[in-house]
Amino acid sequence: MKHIHIIGIGGTFMGGVAAIAKEAGFKVSGCDAKMYPPMSTQLEALGIDVHEGFDAAQLDEFQADVYVIGNVAKRGMDVVEAVLNRGLPYISGPQWLAENVLHHHWVLGVAGTHGKTTTASMLAWVLEYAGLAPGFLIGGVPQNFSVSARLPQTPHQDPNSKSPFFVIEADEYDTAFFDKRSKFVHYRPRTAILNNLEFDHADIFTDLGAIQTQFHHLVRTVPSDGLIVANGREESIHETLDKGCWTPVELFGNQAGWQIGEADEQGGFDVFFKGEQVGHIAWALLGEHNRMNALAVIAAARHVGVDVQTACEALGQFQNVKRRMEIKGTVNGVTVYDDFAHHPTAITTTVAGLRQKVGNARILAVLEPRTNTMKLGTMKAALSESLREADQIFCYAGGVDWDVAEALAPLGDKLHVGQDFDAFVVKIVKHAQSGDQILVMSNGGFGGIHDKILAALAA
Repeated sequence: MKHIHIIGIGGTFMGGVAAIAKEAGFKVSGCDAKMYPPMSTQLEALGIDVHEGFDAAQLDEFQADVYVIGNVAKRGMDVVEAVLNRGLPYISGPQWLAENVLHHHWVLGVAGTHGKTTTASMLAWVLEYAGLAPGFLIGGVPQNFSVSARLPQTPHQDPNSKSPFFVIEADEYDTAFFDKRSKFVHYRPRTAILNNLEFDHADIFTDLGAIQTQFHHLVRTVPSDGLIVANGREESIHETLDKGCWTPVELFGNQAGWQIGEADEQGGFDVFFKGEQVGHIAWALLGEHNRMNALAVIAAARHVGVDVQTACEALGQFQNVKRRMEIKGTVNGVTVYDDFAHHPTAITTTVAGLRQKVGNARILAVLEPRTNTMKLGTMKAALSESLREADQIFCYAGGVDWDVAEALAPLGDKLHVGQDFDAFVVKIVKHAQSGDQILVMSNGGFGGIHDKILAALAA
């Protein structure tokens, strides 16, 4: 049994790689600095040994056949320097996945600045509902599956074979300290969704053009008998495809291709293709962004043989992803939500979606600017507008080097900034009243703030 040791196993991608490797029969161990759900609980359930820290001593304890290095690992870390100095075999997570799993599958890749996790989860579920039993690796835990990653399974209609399909969240972030290409360049999808394209990841990209270059590298890898499903409303995607495209393209979101109808009171909507109604989705997911995600999924699923009606039925039973407008609890009439939103555009759509659901009820938006882009202050000018629809805004400034109060000053007396975590929780609870909706937004664990708020409300 070959042994892989994953450096940076706590991330959603690398944790998924660990799960797939374990299922494929590898011995798996790993290390990371901090672990929090859902990855911590998933790895524990799989019985995977996780070492805390990036020290070199772990290499004596975990003598692996190859060390799979995540992009959290940097030069100067003791474990990285030791791997290099000892001449130990190493590889990036995306390359390991491509060489050991993806190379003989029909890969469906979901790329975009926002919505990758939700859209990939939808797509995996539609294929599952249609009996295609796909494998998948998603940067979150789809509640229809309860795991973030698995190998292709045995389809009902062909019990003597494994599914050829694999759905993957195709991330544009860089691969590893020794491979600065985007992760998705390794995946070589036959079906590719380009959901949206905005500037993000200011720690590794200088501008939007640099990200478009990476997206075009992805476009170059899609075969001519494949399919690119592209957001027709995004000029940045049109510009990227104009650099050269050798693959058929189906657009969604405009009259040239797939369109959404107006949402009804329950959130359901009609689906149109080239002006003709072809289906209806009855669901309760919030926001136009999710309706657009659904269009992309229907087009991609159709490419692998799932008819539109079946896809619509499946989406009607989609349960979303943990940490996407997930209700953590309700105490004394106050409901607390957890959401992964961390980019101004995602924050805007998340707040707008909740507003659509709760009407005139007060929304208390609680934000942790935690990503590298946020910590650098690159997006600070757009933050106040993204939070405008909330009634009260609480921004945690711990770990941020720029002046949060100054940047969000346009929000006026709705804004509350805190640096002491415990005092910050007290301030939120002090302002909460029955009927309020507390929307917590962070791409990290945020110190377990959701449970702390609920406990304080109960007290």
